[in-house]
Amino acid sequence: MKSNEKAVAEKLLQINAIKLSPEQPFTWASGWKSPIYCDNRKVLSFPYIRDFIKSEMCNVIFESFPEADLLAGVATAGIAWGAMAADQLKLPYIYVRPKPKEHGLGNQIEGSYEKGQKVVVIEDLISTGKSSLQVVDVLKEAGLEVVGMVSIFTYGFTVAEEAFAKAGVPYKSLTNYANLVGLALEKGTIAAETESVLLKWREDPANWKGV
Repeated sequence: MKSNEKAVAEKLLQINAIKLSPEQPFTWASGWKSPIYCDNRKVLSFPYIRDFIKSEMCNVIFESFPEADLLAGVATAGIAWGAMAADQLKLPYIYVRPKPKEHGLGNQIEGSYEKGQKVVVIEDLISTGKSSLQVVDVLKEAGLEVVGMVSIFTYGFTVAEEAFAKAGVPYKSLTNYANLVGLALEKGTIAAETESVLLKWREDPANWKGV
């Protein structure tokens, strides 16, 4: 089953989890200028939309990765989604910190797991794929077999697709940048000339300077 990409994009736009602003671009932590800002954490505050996104995520996991033994959420934004999906699918659940704890047991992976288990990683957002694949490396080093990753949204950058292909990790996203831009145009949120600007950004986001 393929996620209803258009419906998911519509829900994200409806609650302003995604904002488009090509004239006044946002600045990412990397320094990149971006005409879009995605904050999927907002979805958690809207119960019916949250439930819809959770169900879509579970459908994708069940259909694409039926061999999964457990789910792993990426801290922090992926933790809630991973927990909700694991609960609905009745799968064990762990989550991965950005770095090991500096006190206590010093864990980077929280929860119970066994070496050799097949795990699906749950992310909220995939941009370049770098941070997501760092989590994959942590899980592999712990002896787990990463069979795939599922996210709510992806920008669809070529660099991410190449990185996931090189790592041998298939990934699925509930919706993506192209679907979002197309929907925004359809709804009249953006003009036709703005669509080309938005799509051009994705071709070379590191060097995009704005409109």
